Amino acid sequence: MHNQTETGTVATSQTVSMRTLIALIIGSTVGAGIFSLPQNIGSVAGPGAMLIGWIIAGIGMLSVAFVFHVLARRKPNLDSGVYAYARVGLGDFVGFSSAWGYWLGSVIAQVGYATLFFSTLGHYVPIFSGDHPIVLAIAVSLLTWLVFAVVARGVTQAAFLTTLTTVVKILPLLCFIILVTFLGFSWDKFTLDFWATNGDIGSVFDQVRGIMVYTVWVFIGVEGASVYSRQARSRNDVSRATVIGFITVLLLLVSISSLSYGVLTQAELAALPDNSMASVLEAVVGPWGAALISAGLCLSVLGAYVSWQMLCAEPLAMMAMDGLIPRKIGAINSRGAAWMAQLISTIVIQLFIVVFFLNETTYVSMVQLATNLYLVPYLFSAIYLVLLATRGKGLTHPHAGTRFDDSGPEIPTAENRKHLIIGVVAMVYSIWLFYAADPQYVLFGAMALLPGLIPYVWTRLYRKEQVFNTFEWGVVIVLVIAAGAGAIGLINGTLSL
Repeated sequence: MHNQTETGTVATSQTVSMRTLIALIIGSTVGAGIFSLPQNIGSVAGPGAMLIGWIIAGIGMLSVAFVFHVLARRKPNLDSGVYAYARVGLGDFVGFSSAWGYWLGSVIAQVGYATLFFSTLGHYVPIFSGDHPIVLAIAVSLLTWLVFAVVARGVTQAAFLTTLTTVVKILPLLCFIILVTFLGFSWDKFTLDFWATNGDIGSVFDQVRGIMVYTVWVFIGVEGASVYSRQARSRNDVSRATVIGFITVLLLLVSISSLSYGVLTQAELAALPDNSMASVLEAVVGPWGAALISAGLCLSVLGAYVSWQMLCAEPLAMMAMDGLIPRKIGAINSRGAAWMAQLISTIVIQLFIVVFFLNETTYVSMVQLATNLYLVPYLFSAIYLVLLATRGKGLTHPHAGTRFDDSGPEIPTAENRKHLIIGVVAMVYSIWLFYAADPQYVLFGAMALLPGLIPYVWTRLYRKEQVFNTFEWGVVIVLVIAAGAGAIGLINGTLSL
């Protein structure tokens, strides 16, 4: 059932079950990254550093997952978590920047997913290979608009497709784990040059730092249930789905990356193509193994593409409903789909397809840029939990409105201390990730955030509201300086995508 709201949008009934939320997390997290993981990590780290990296990433991303788990329970009235938490915690503009960054990260990820989908297909159907970039760009565009047509039909249809593709694409991953474990894994090869001291990939610290961006990329989507909490049947479902989804994904990632070092050496893994998991299984069972994983990759990327097409419109729709951008963008059709936000997202995806293909931007570059944009709401959500645990509320700001009431249940002192620890660990981990990232992509991320000032400032002026408070002016100044540095680097050629 759908109800008309006073803002002119339509409130949808809460119809997404916990099973679908878990599928949404796994479907959006297990995308292209897991299939490229052996080569990605093998190019920068040996087995020992890999294990250390996963310990750090596991603790760090678990703390991030628990941030959303805790906030979903403490603030059940807040919808679209990655946006709402940042807004209540640090003010309207920070909330807007988080949602804008999350949206752009999702848009860029869509281009990367579709590109990898067709490039893998191109191994078997040459017309889709990188030798035909125009054909590839057209194919990516057609897929984008096809998925838009599916998603625009409503949440139920898209959620069903997400659940179906999630189940199907997990099967090749399980086959990889079982076959490599019993047929191909060699402990002697795994422990050979355990710390990669014979290569030129740097110290153990450098290796651990090098794999951080890839461990974050393959975990992106763990907050998926929180993003879509507006459609959930209960907030308890959101928090449980987040934890169950995280543990499932972590087990898959650690198993696949560890087993690969028992089949091929670090140098051999580093030399593999993007779909490196297929090459690892091929080394164990022959060409049919590569074909199996390639089919799994295509299904996985397709499922992730649908999941992210669902997710990326939510921040736009929620900001529109709350008056941070024009309200018409939040329009919802009779089937419960935020069709205007979906249409805008699809158009922007199309624009990025043109820009990236003209610039011959690599899949890895898209990963780096999208990851940095995702880190913004992760960091701000962790800061909000720290504020809740220390002062009981977020920063005071004038425009939050009744939907962003910062009240909540009374939290026992002992439980509040646990929440503080979770928030601090997630905050430190997020800051460490910005440090570990390639600095140029931090600057490019600032450049991507800057255009968001146009609709935000226009809406503020139209509503005759204060544009920025003192704290927000400081954030804007930092953003403009970083974006300016990135633009200068692109102009003089010192930076490039």
